[in-house]
Amino acid sequence: MSARLILAVPSKGRLQEQTAAFFADSGLAISQTGGARGYGARISAAPEIEVRLASAGDIARALADGEIDLGVTGEDVLREAAGGGPAAPIRVKPLGFGGADLVVGVSTAWLDVETVADLIAVAAEVRLSHGRPLRIATKYHRQARDFFAGHGFADYRLVDSAGATEGAPAAGAADAIVDITTTGATLSANGLKILSDGVILKSQACLFARHGAWSAAQKAAALALLHPIEARAAAKATRLLSAARPAPKAALAQLAALGCRSSDDGRQFHCPSGQLSAAVTVLQTHACAPISVAAPDFVFQDATEVLQEFFSALDDFTPA
Repeated sequence: MSARLILAVPSKGRLQEQTAAFFADSGLAISQTGGARGYGARISAAPEIEVRLASAGDIARALADGEIDLGVTGEDVLREAAGGGPAAPIRVKPLGFGGADLVVGVSTAWLDVETVADLIAVAAEVRLSHGRPLRIATKYHRQARDFFAGHGFADYRLVDSAGATEGAPAAGAADAIVDITTTGATLSANGLKILSDGVILKSQACLFARHGAWSAAQKAAALALLHPIEARAAAKATRLLSAARPAPKAALAQLAALGCRSSDDGRQFHCPSGQLSAAVTVLQTHACAPISVAAPDFVFQDATEVLQEFFSALDDFTPA
């Protein structure tokens, strides 16, 4: 185990671009080292963190094997590489991009097949008519097995899809598929539909952490990374109100009920964005106008739900 905290981020493609933009937006810009073909990087604002560039699949496997401490990858990729259970990597934070659904797809010509139960009935017919199990093409064997086991479906055979999974039924290589889709357009173009109860996972890019022992230095580095990420997320959901005159007690009580937090002098308020109009009305009603509104860049807090859940999953450590 390295003495430094090791963070791995995607090395190419749309996921790399979105990850870089996310970290930069949180004041944690990632710069590649060693030239365009290098696999190292750094975060100037967090020099204590070692940054590595890798594929989404390699990041998932490295997390599962404990070779890195934190990594950004798709939840679908992580679950396929590591599965579940108490020793599986910890999902620290969903990042809001890289969204895709892992689904069960069947031919649109199967008009009476809309659910997994219907698919089970088709499998029985295939067994009776052809003496073989239903063939399902996929790259997601672990998640497909777990999903079908949960539905009591066993009479099928998974076919590994080396190429485009969506084309397997039309090519006669499979009867159905399990695959990732973002809009469903590719499925539709290949004459496929998603079963009504066939969404296995609604995936997105997430920040994951390995299980196991963490040194004090690694924990401190994790906080240095997570605090600005959480502060940026809080800022996007907050508006800063400044009133010309201090709000009276009655107004302070109303604002508190709206989720606003007041400064000691009763003139500034951190207000949830969705309550902005109501908060301004309260201040106007109590003659505190004029009122200015600003969008903060960061709102740092002592602890957030994300931080508390993450560090509670690590042994013997609670953030200050």
